[in-house]
Amino acid sequence: MTFDITPSRFWSLPVRWQDWNDEDTLPTSTMNNLSISEDEKNVYIEAAIPGVNPKDVDITFDKGMLWIKAESKQEEDKNKKYYRRSSSSFSYRVTVPGDIDPNEEPQADIENGVVKIKFGKSPKSQPKKITINKNK
Repeated sequence: MTFDITPSRFWSLPVRWQDWNDEDTLPTSTMNNLSISEDEKNVYIEAAIPGVNPKDVDITFDKGMLWIKAESKQEEDKNKKYYRRSSSSFSYRVTVPGDIDPNEEPQADIENGVVKIKFGKSPKSQPKKITINKNK
């Protein structure tokens, strides 16, 4: 399973030299904005995209990889002089685990700033009950 889930807004945060470790790698984010879970029939992915209009969200699923891109766009007021304007952008890229059913269309909803995607599992990957033969 491969994860590439660093929100793009992470790179705009101030970084102090002390935050770097001995191996000169980037500091880790303490934000956990992506959840992946499954049950017998489905795989669920939830990603936080607070403040983003649903029409500004782009979700792509190709060859087992899910990519969620979102950007908040603040409308400009012509009567104001802006010194700085807030903006947010998010980019999540993750390999979807399990054997996904290619004939079933994934479902996506946005609720309270969280995009929720449901993938149906292939019937062949779903658990099967095995009966025990009685010995005579």
